[in-house]
Amino acid sequence: MLLLWLVTPNQRLTSWFLRALVSRASKVCPTAMDFDGSSTIRRRQMSVTELAVYVDLIPWHRFGFCASNSAIFKAIEGYSKVHILDFSITHCMQWPTLIDALAKRPEGPPSLRITVPSCRPPVPPFLNVSCEEVGLRLSNFAKFRDVPFEFIVIDDPSYLASTEIMPKESSHDFHFESLLNHLTPSVLNLRDDEALVINCQNWLRYLSNIEQPGSSVQYSSLRDAFLRTVKAFNPCIVLVVDEDSDLSAPSLSSRITTCFNYLWIPFDALETFLPKDSSQRIEYESDIGHKIENIISFEGLQRIERLEPGIKVSERMKNAGFFSVPFCEDTIGEVRSLLEEHASGWGMKREEDHMLMLTWKGHNSVFATAWVPIDLQD
Repeated sequence: MLLLWLVTPNQRLTSWFLRALVSRASKVCPTAMDFDGSSTIRRRQMSVTELAVYVDLIPWHRFGFCASNSAIFKAIEGYSKVHILDFSITHCMQWPTLIDALAKRPEGPPSLRITVPSCRPPVPPFLNVSCEEVGLRLSNFAKFRDVPFEFIVIDDPSYLASTEIMPKESSHDFHFESLLNHLTPSVLNLRDDEALVINCQNWLRYLSNIEQPGSSVQYSSLRDAFLRTVKAFNPCIVLVVDEDSDLSAPSLSSRITTCFNYLWIPFDALETFLPKDSSQRIEYESDIGHKIENIISFEGLQRIERLEPGIKVSERMKNAGFFSVPFCEDTIGEVRSLLEEHASGWGMKREEDHMLMLTWKGHNSVFATAWVPIDLQD
């Protein structure tokens, strides 16, 4: 593994699949491999500055940030108070850009509240500061930009986080069912005079899409329960961004094929501009390896990477009572400007249900969608 930088992207990708298969085999014969039930890949925690560089390497995350922020900005026009429920894995890296845009609003900035859950999937990137510290930094930036700001963390006593030990794959449930019990108007302090925004960036895939016998959740899966819960809050807009691939199949061979045919994209994209011995590239690829290991090595509730393609997510949104809304031309222009800052292989196209699709050399990679409750449909 120390010499991965010497070979081609496909060879490096293949090596991660081989590692995942070895990890899977170790679960069959644990005494031979001394398997302890956790991921074999250990990742360091990044500083905030390092995380900013990380999300800027390729537009994998920034595409969703840009499309969502522009759609949010348009949706909250005329509102003096805004409340964002943020469900994401990138530690609020999306929000400085929106705060800056709100500061420049001709009618003046609204007061902004951002609420985040204390629980988070144990997946990269990991940060070396707490949610509260992230909120403090955002508060300081908002104060500098003269934007009234409040940051709230939904505390869940059942979620035990540690800043000293990396989260383990064995914590596969993430207490999401407990989190759903905390998603109530009273706990969230929802207010009638606020524009409510639901932001889901690379989040839905970690909510189980399988039925859980004996679960107290009344819907078929936690994923559906979450969508119907937030729909009941009557938000003015819901943003859903995720990777466009189907990695939830029960068949291992199907997952291996689909996963390989999809995850070559970031490996290939990184190869176009980072040197062979780049620590940034090796670290980014290691995070993808973390994902591959979970997709290939684990089954049941421990297999948390249950990605669904955009078309399937759209079906779920419609079944939950949402209606898709188009991104405006200003948003399209902002996304295109963002992509111009990166390698020429990146592109964008429009799909059904007003979906924006990030592409690499013509291949679908990340989708962005915007939704409103059917009750609010114009």
